[in-house]
Amino acid sequence: MRSRRRWAVLAAGVAAQTAASAVVYGVPFLVPSLRDERGLSLAAVGIVVAAPTLGLLMALIAWGAVVDRVGERLPMAVGLGFCGVMTGVLALLAPPSLATTVALLVLAGIGAASVNAASGRLIMGWFDLDERGLAMGIRQTAQPLGVAAAGLVLPTLAAREGPLPALGWPALACVVCAVVVVIVAADPPRVPRAPGEAPPASPYRTPVLPRVHAASALLVLPQFAVSAFSLEYLVREQGWSPGAAGIFVAAAQIAGAGGRIVSGWWSDRVGSRLRPMRQLAVASAAVLLVFAVGDLTLGLIAVAGIAAGSVITVADNGLAFVATAEIAGPGWSGRALGVQNTTQNIVATIAPPALGALIGVSSYAVGFAVVALAPLAAIGITPVRSEPEPERVAADRAATTTAGGD
Repeated sequence: MRSRRRWAVLAAGVAAQTAASAVVYGVPFLVPSLRDERGLSLAAVGIVVAAPTLGLLMALIAWGAVVDRVGERLPMAVGLGFCGVMTGVLALLAPPSLATTVALLVLAGIGAASVNAASGRLIMGWFDLDERGLAMGIRQTAQPLGVAAAGLVLPTLAAREGPLPALGWPALACVVCAVVVVIVAADPPRVPRAPGEAPPASPYRTPVLPRVHAASALLVLPQFAVSAFSLEYLVREQGWSPGAAGIFVAAAQIAGAGGRIVSGWWSDRVGSRLRPMRQLAVASAAVLLVFAVGDLTLGLIAVAGIAAGSVITVADNGLAFVATAEIAGPGWSGRALGVQNTTQNIVATIAPPALGALIGVSSYAVGFAVVALAPLAAIGITPVRSEPEPERVAADRAATTTAGGD
């Protein structure tokens, strides 16, 4: 009998990821207030914005190794609580020193990385093969939810309380969610390794998992091309008001979160993560080319491309995470998910400035057409034929966990 507790564990994981995302990805909403209050240059404020992401990148694989060794609940609660405390210290002190501000944000990002590593493993342990895609799709909505919450709350708080004190609210959310994780997010049951039994072999002995990471990283490019430049394109190129463009982009982000859930459900139904992922790569390339054609011909086509792209280009994200964990196996999934997160965040950091520079010397049509090459490459790289059979994945899980029931 399946444990009813799995849905509570998932809800705790989503809440934790949402709170952490509000800290890591919420700093950009403080940029105008920071510049007004402290007279920072764009270069200086860019360092502040990048600081929590840098901390995240520094710690993802290390947290994954910890999770593989000791379980999920304790590292996630400790890391999230640490993120909340460091962010809270920043909010309370509002240090005038840029170096201190950056250092505290880097430490907050290091703590937040624990949630990325642990919450994915919780899903793999608590949900069976035919529900994992749906569960991971729900978990993947946490990042846009965190960004949306930060966008709704932080600018208003920054105007009233100051930019750094405004971070006190996501800091409090992290601490509260850390307590919820301790109470609710129990580690899934495991069968301990027998005395003298060798540790599980590295899944990186074959190229399958690196190919999943590479394909997923390539598919980050269209995602960030659409998310980073949609509002700017609608305002500057199509003449929309910032308010109308903001509502359009927010609605598209919500639809994109729904797309992640639908793609996860789809993968459960077809018994594959990588076949839907490859098909979504085809769709991502097509929608980018539709946008490029619309930019050259009719603005309405370009706007339709943005709307469709906001859903299609993010729908593969959860599939790659489930595939990574299933291919890696329980003994390595924490580290493998850390590598997966790291490669995606590196590309996400590089993509917007690189694409912005390309668009600046050419046009939106050229820039998005070039980005379409990335999902086209991902079609060939995605190792569909090497994906584990569902029976093998189920057997691996049965060998390392026991059924739990409430």
